[in-house]
Amino acid sequence: MNTGKDIAQARNPDLRASMAAMRRAAQLARQIAIQTNTGIVMVRDGQCVRISAQELREADAEAQKSSGTADV
Repeated sequence: MNTGKDIAQARNPDLRASMAAMRRAAQLARQIAIQTNTGIVMVRDGQCVRISAQELREADAEAQKSSGTADV
């Protein structure tokens, strides 16, 4: 049931904060997958795809290079 409304405009404060929480959970899942050398499965363009730990490492390195941050 997609009403086309932005979740950031929801009246319920928990609902408004849920998108940020999902992003944090997704980032944590990526970090754990890298640490344990396992992949993750996600939906991309309506298709289930498996992303290997190596692909996650490469994407993480690229993101850090783009943002100018690095783990210390």
